[in-house]
Amino acid sequence: MDFNEFSLIYPSKEHRRRHDSGECVPDIDLFTLQELGLLEIFTLKNRDLSEFFTTDAEVMRYRMATFDDMMRCAPLSDMLNKLVPVLNDIMELRRLEADSGDTTDYLSSITEIELYVSSIKILHECLTGVKADLKSPAFVSLAKLITELAESDYYRELNQKLSELTQRVREIKSVTIGVNLDAQLRPTSAGVLSINPEAFKSGDVLDKILRLNFKNDNYTCIANLVPFGKKQSENQKMALSLAFNSAINDVYRSSLKSWKKIVQAYVLENTEFLLNLIPEFEFLVKGTNMLKELQNKGCALSIPEIRPMEERRFQATALYNPCVALKIEDEIVANDLIFDDKATIYVLSGPNRGGKSVITCALGLAQVMMQLGMYVPAKEAVLSPVDGIYTHFPTGADDTIDKGRLGEECARLSEILDCVTASSLVLLDESLSSTGSFEASYIAAEVLSGLAHIGCRCLFSTHLHELAAEIDNINARSLSSGGVAIDTLVAGMEGEGKRSFKIMRAKPDGKSYARDIAESYGLTYENILNRIAKEQ
Repeated sequence: MDFNEFSLIYPSKEHRRRHDSGECVPDIDLFTLQELGLLEIFTLKNRDLSEFFTTDAEVMRYRMATFDDMMRCAPLSDMLNKLVPVLNDIMELRRLEADSGDTTDYLSSITEIELYVSSIKILHECLTGVKADLKSPAFVSLAKLITELAESDYYRELNQKLSELTQRVREIKSVTIGVNLDAQLRPTSAGVLSINPEAFKSGDVLDKILRLNFKNDNYTCIANLVPFGKKQSENQKMALSLAFNSAINDVYRSSLKSWKKIVQAYVLENTEFLLNLIPEFEFLVKGTNMLKELQNKGCALSIPEIRPMEERRFQATALYNPCVALKIEDEIVANDLIFDDKATIYVLSGPNRGGKSVITCALGLAQVMMQLGMYVPAKEAVLSPVDGIYTHFPTGADDTIDKGRLGEECARLSEILDCVTASSLVLLDESLSSTGSFEASYIAAEVLSGLAHIGCRCLFSTHLHELAAEIDNINARSLSSGGVAIDTLVAGMEGEGKRSFKIMRAKPDGKSYARDIAESYGLTYENILNRIAKEQ
C-alpha cells in the first residue's frame, strides 16, 4: 500500500476522493453543532468538526471500528498523544526553513530525521505491544505499515547514517575562530579555523589551579570575546548562533550531499504521510476522550445499526443528551424515540423545564455522532443517515431591526424550507415564540403541513399546546396530499409539579401545564387570595 493513501477514517482513496468532492457530505454546519451543544464538549484545533461529517455508511462503519479499538486499547490514545507533538515539531521546522529560504541546512536536516525516527519508534513500540488486540481495519493496516517501515533496509540504513552524522555533530565542543585585522587593528574578516572535540578552558587563574596545569595550549582562552554573555542582546546572540551554524553547515556540506538523496526520496515522503494524518489523530483522540468521559459516568454508548438513507429510520432505546450528561452530577434520564410509519414528524409539548429542549438536542446529537462515525448516546439505535440537519432554536435580537422578531423567525423558517428534503432532519425548539399563540399556531400549522408534504423527519418542541391539539386536522390535510403522518409527544409530570423528564407518546393536556406554570409563579387564584390575605 502507498503510505500516502492510508487513512484512519476513510476505508480507501476512493472514499476520501468522494468526500473531498462533496459527494457524501451532509449539510451540517458549525452553527448547527453550536446550537446542539456539541462544540462545548468536542472541538478541534486543526480542522472544523463539520469537515468530518459523511453520509457514506462504509465510512461510518470503518470509523466506528477505529473508535472501538481506541476505546478498548488505552495505549492507542497515549501513542497518538505522544506522536502529535513530534509531528508538530517537524511542521514547525519546515516552516522555519521555508521562512529562511535555506533548504540545505545541515542541522535542520538532522533534526527532522531524528524527529521522523522518533515518530516511527513511538508508533512501532505501541502497535507491536497491542497488535494482538487490534480489530479495526485502520489500526491493523497501520500496524502492518509501520512494521514494514521499521524493519525495512531503508529504515535501518537511515538509522545507521543518522547515528554516524549525529555523533559527529555531538562531538563538536568548540570552534577555533580566526579574525584578520587591518593596520588599525579593526576586524576585516573572520572564519572558523577548526571544529574541536574538546571545550576550551577559561584561562582564569582559579581554573588553572583546579586543573593543576599552568601551561597554555590551543584550548586555553587568553581573553574573552566581548560582548558575549549576560549583557549580550537577543539579536547579538542570534547573529552569533547563525554565523556558527552557517560555518558548521559549510564544513559538513559534503556529508549532507552524500545522504541528501535518502532524505528527499525516502524520509521526507514518509514524513508527509504522517503529517497528513495529524487532523485524523486529533479527531480520534478528542472523540475518544469525549466517549470515555460518558462511559466513566456510566452512560450507555452503542454502535448503531446503519440503515440506508431512503429508509429514513430513527429508532433509539434509552436515548439521552451527552452534553447534559457531562454537566450534571445526577443520573441522566433516558427516553425511547422512534420515527415510523405512524409518525415522521412529532410535536412535543409539556411544561417549561420539562426536558423538551434536551430531548430535541439529544435527537440531533445522536444523528451527528453517527455521521461522524462515533458511538451514539443510547442503549440501542437503528439510524439512517440524513443529508442535512436544520435547526430553528431561540436566538437573540440579531437581524430584527428591519424584520422584527417574528419576521426574523419566519425568514429563518423559510430558509430551512428551501434546503430541506425527504432525507433531512429538522429540529424546531420553541419556534414562533415571539408572537401570540393564535398567530404562532397558524404559522406553525402551515410549516408543519409543508414539512409533512416534503416527508422529512422533524421534532417540533413547543409551548403551543393549541397546536398539538390541532394535529388531527393538520394530518387530514397533509395526508390527503401525500404527506407523512404527524404525532404528538408529551414531557411528563410526576405530580405536585415535579418534572419526570420522561417523554411519552401521548395527547397533551394543555390545561394541566398552564396550571403548573401558574402555580410555580404563585399566580393561581388560590395563591393570589392567600397573598392578599397576608397583606391585610
